Amino acid sequence: MCLAIPGKLIEITDENGLKMGIVDVNGIRTRACLEYVPDIVPGQYTIVHAGFALKVIDEQEAAESLKLWQELIESGALDPEEGEPLPDDL
Repeated sequence: MCLAIPGKLIEITDENGLKMGIVDVNGIRTRACLEYVPDIVPGQYTIVHAGFALKVIDEQEAAESLKLWQELIESGALDPEEGEPLPDDL
C-alpha cells in the first residue's frame, strides 16, 4: 500500500529541466517532483505520493494529517518499518 503524506517544502531545485524539491516529511527529507504544483514556494506544505507533490495544503491540514498518521502507527494499524498493514490486520 502506498499513501500520500504531507510534508513541508524546504528547497526547490532544477533537475534536467524538471522542477524538483526537498520536502521534510515528519523530520525526514525526501526528494519530490514539483511539476504538478508549479506555484509552490519553500515553506508551504504539500501532499507527496510516489515521489510527486500532488497539491499544496495549509499548515493546519498538514498537522491534522500527520496526527492521524501517528495515531495509525501507535495503534499498530501500520508497521512503521514497512508502511504496510500488519498481517493480523488483513
